[in-house]
Amino acid sequence: MRFEAITWDRLGDLLAERVATLETSDGGPWPRVAFDGAPAARPEDLAERVAEALRVRGCPSLVVGAEGFLRPASVRLEYGHQDVESYYDGWYDTGALRREVFGPLEPGGNGRVLPDLWDPATDRATRSSYVPLPPGGVLLLHGPLLLRHWFPFDLSVHVSLSPGALRRRTPESGHWTLPAFERYERETGPAGTADVLVRADDPRHPAWHG
Repeated sequence: MRFEAITWDRLGDLLAERVATLETSDGGPWPRVAFDGAPAARPEDLAERVAEALRVRGCPSLVVGAEGFLRPASVRLEYGHQDVESYYDGWYDTGALRREVFGPLEPGGNGRVLPDLWDPATDRATRSSYVPLPPGGVLLLHGPLLLRHWFPFDLSVHVSLSPGALRRRTPESGHWTLPAFERYERETGPAGTADVLVRADDPRHPAWHG
């Protein structure tokens, strides 16, 4: 696989150009884009760059973070604060994401997306209002482990870190999650599954393929 060196700003522009003309797989009016990556890879930063580049082009978008759909602490921490299996399979409320984020963007949907559901800091519902996304508006969903859930993405971007870079850039308090990302690599192979692959071992000098 051949990678091309690029700046983050240029990458955001190129992805926005691609997204602005993206056709949906189900014929609906709302393209859905994944920005997949471990927290240390900061996929949310790229999602925000693309959102800004789309705004300049007159294309509406909505950035949604998977962390806004964490399950309550009583559920995700049932087997302890550092249970790898729970983190991999049970921390994120994928049912709520399908219902509140993807469901309204299906053909015939109303386009009203719930941007978040649960605040992990307070362990309470956020009570956020629904956000209307007009036809042609783009969903930009960022978070970890996204590509293993068969969400109906029309374009997927994986921000990749080598095992060494992932360990270095993950706070020590989060090292217990590293086996989950090793399993993700083995079982899902996001580097080969994603439509666009961004290598971000050196955050100052990304490279991409796609």
